[in-house]
Amino acid sequence: MSIFDEPKIDTHCHVLDPERFPYFTDVAYKPAGQEMGGAKYFSHLMDSYGVQHALLVGPNSGYATDNRCLLDAIASGKGRFKGIAVVDNKCNINTLQELKSKGIIGIAFNVALHSLDFYADIETLLCQLKDLDMFAQFQVEGDLLLGLLPMLERTNVKILIDHCGRPIISKGIHQEGFKALLNLGRERKAFVKLSGFAKFSRTGYPFEDIDPYVDALLGAFGLNQCIWASDWPYLKAPYRVDYGPMLKWVERRFTIEERQKLLWDTPQQLFKFQSLQN
Repeated sequence: MSIFDEPKIDTHCHVLDPERFPYFTDVAYKPAGQEMGGAKYFSHLMDSYGVQHALLVGPNSGYATDNRCLLDAIASGKGRFKGIAVVDNKCNINTLQELKSKGIIGIAFNVALHSLDFYADIETLLCQLKDLDMFAQFQVEGDLLLGLLPMLERTNVKILIDHCGRPIISKGIHQEGFKALLNLGRERKAFVKLSGFAKFSRTGYPFEDIDPYVDALLGAFGLNQCIWASDWPYLKAPYRVDYGPMLKWVERRFTIEERQKLLWDTPQQLFKFQSLQN
């Protein structure tokens, strides 16, 4: 059986539909061309590759804290989608509760884009996420995770780490930020997305230079704490990236039994998608 026929949940992708939901005027980057894709087209793509569900992540590019496109996709998806939103650091618990009622299961913090200083005041927000049993999702790079650890320890919020923690390949697997990420896995304090390879690989597909990092993550986290994501539609990718080859990377690396856990069992246990509505 091909990987395209196996049950799958994509745990990190974006929908961008500026014709229906115009971008913020003051965002630093506005995706265009093949970087864009609305929920309807993405649903067709999912059908083509046998993907049953997806966790949609609100992009800082284009939309910033405007979650209308994301929420519309979830509402129209009839159970196919859940979401990770982007909110203001001072977001109150009533707003979080409303978002949760609409299919949002967590909040994204893009430290790699905005810096640690930008998120210095989010401890109250993290505590609210903890109280609501929602996820805090972090995109870090290099050693940025180190600066978040005290706050994460104090709040004990549920943690998702994007894109393998985006290690700096030239610094090797013993770089401090990556070692801290591995510790989170060993201590069962986080879940990590095996995704975003184009953001940190230096060799391109089939991304052979990331193999030592993926091996280390699997050793520390195990398949019960690892999930796969496409990162579609590949915002700011330095070269062309396509959905099919990203799935073929998974097929190359994992047995069919391992793929069942990575692509379905673990994300379904985490995100609890319901059967699709007619």
